[in-house]
Amino acid sequence: MPTLGEQITKDRKAKEMSQKELASLVRKDDGQSISPQFLNDLERDRRRPGNQILKSIAEVLGASVDEYHLLAGQLPPDVIAGEAAPGRVDEIMKAFRKTYPE
Repeated sequence: MPTLGEQITKDRKAKEMSQKELASLVRKDDGQSISPQFLNDLERDRRRPGNQILKSIAEVLGASVDEYHLLAGQLPPDVIAGEAAPGRVDEIMKAFRKTYPE
């Protein structure tokens, strides 16, 4: 399984975008874009993004935000907040174990 940074890099390159282009489109909570250096750090797995940045990257790249959360080692915010349907975590983990057996 790739790291989060590896997957973001792969998805960005598939869209033929530079780091500078992607960084200019990704929005933080305050509406400002992230810096190309921050994106570089993410792609090299030196930093972990918050939920808003992760969601914004996924939206811009047309990727699955849930997959990005998984690769980041995070639960999606709706699961953490208890907004997910009962049993969703068990369902997710069972599906994950089938897809990525030990």
